[in-house]
Amino acid sequence: MDINIQNKKIELIQWLSTLNDESIIEKIMKLRDNEKADWWKAISKEEKESIEKGIQDAEAGKLKSHSEAQKLYEKWL
Repeated sequence: MDINIQNKKIELIQWLSTLNDESIIEKIMKLRDNEKADWWKAISKEEKESIEKGIQDAEAGKLKSHSEAQKLYEKWL
């Protein structure tokens, strides 16, 4: 893992260990809980249907190669 990220984690741990402001601690706890939330519950019905269709297509062998996809979507890439 990147040494810079490790240093940031250590810095956060040190800061957290000295923190006495309960409201900040609660905000951090909510942030942590949100990071663990199931993203499937947060997306729209249309997004779920699109993902499910993609899975069905893949299972049925309806796939395009990477190079074909690049050609198809190159104007957006």
